Amino acid sequence: MIAPACSHEKLSKHGKDRKGNQRWKCARCGQTVTRQMERPLGSMRIDIADAAKVLGMLLEGMSIRACQRLTGMKIGTICDLIIHVGDNCGRLLETTVRGVHSSFVEMDELWSFVGMKAKTAERKNLGPEVGDSWTWIAIDADSKLILSHAVGQRDESTCHRFLDRLNNATVGRMQVTSDGLGLYTHNVPFTLGSRVDFAQLIKSYSSSQEETRYSPAQIMKADKVARFGSPDMERVSTSYSERLNLSVRMHNRRFTRLTNAHSKTRDHHEAMINIFVAWYNFSRKHETLKKQTPAMASGLTDKVWTIEDLLRNAANC
Repeated sequence: MIAPACSHEKLSKHGKDRKGNQRWKCARCGQTVTRQMERPLGSMRIDIADAAKVLGMLLEGMSIRACQRLTGMKIGTICDLIIHVGDNCGRLLETTVRGVHSSFVEMDELWSFVGMKAKTAERKNLGPEVGDSWTWIAIDADSKLILSHAVGQRDESTCHRFLDRLNNATVGRMQVTSDGLGLYTHNVPFTLGSRVDFAQLIKSYSSSQEETRYSPAQIMKADKVARFGSPDMERVSTSYSERLNLSVRMHNRRFTRLTNAHSKTRDHHEAMINIFVAWYNFSRKHETLKKQTPAMASGLTDKVWTIEDLLRNAANC
């Protein structure tokens, strides 16, 4: 009679293999078993709880050096963590923010810079890796879900990438409101087609930003202009997108003006924005949604994700 195969129920640790996976030894048959370790951080040898702690600090507006001082984690490790998790969060957003039914969408662009400001980069004859950076964001006015974002310049190619992502994320008819940027005028109807009602809120200011420098210019008037379809002019607004701009600056130290906490590379800048958008959608409770996250209000998930949940889910995309 052939004895049944051992189910390896009584296991004890028996060292690790060359890849760092835990080996186990069965107390019954003496056979060793190797089981793959969970690696949401890839090849990085950081405990997931420590990684979540550092990312939580960064997402509450702390600088990288402040995180280093409080946690003891090296700056290089924190920077590598941002790149790795940022890439994963980018894929997570591409694959999960899909099929969203949105009635009203607001769009805006947020200015920042990488390395140095554009005038300084031009004076030093440096390449496109430094200088101005614009973050394009589209938010659902009801669920507060960030439907689309893009990081680049205020140009045609970034506009196309941003609107293509919005088109892929949404289904059904919707009304879209943007600011007065001319790139939207033809690209929104061209990309979103007949399912969109499009209007722009064009604001006129008393002076330019260069003249006011550190305080916002006074708004003299705001004109609502219907561009395509039949938009409800009562719902033409960019208030939610502009409030989101404040959240981006409050939660990301690299957006703080008049400091040296700005992004030093475009890769880290884009990666941190990916992390913020994923965290904002899936982990941050919104007070106007009765303590739900935007992803819960949109039906993309049924629970609030912790940062560790975010790391694990992003790693699987």
